[in-house]
Amino acid sequence: MAQIADSWLRQQFERLSQTRPDMVEAVLQRALEEDADFRWAMVVGAYLDEQINLGKAAELLGMHRAQLQQLFLERGIPVRLGAQTLEEARAEAEAWATWTREDSR
Repeated sequence: MAQIADSWLRQQFERLSQTRPDMVEAVLQRALEEDADFRWAMVVGAYLDEQINLGKAAELLGMHRAQLQQLFLERGIPVRLGAQTLEEARAEAEAWATWTREDSR
């Protein structure tokens, strides 16, 4: 099974993801829960593709954000801190303003 990338198994998995996405989702969820190496690869990949932020990555990996940040630095994985765009900065500022208004009530 070392050559799954070129095998019928990968082709069938891709087909199944089109016809039975619920089944594929369940398999992937189990793999994330049971295989730490797979979970790490998927979470770091999503982080690097900017699909999730550092906090979400830490949550998915079951560790504190600061711990994951240190681990990323040790492994040469770029750490994104704060908003990356003006739109993200405005969204963060708006969320903060909403939170402080609600907190002061």
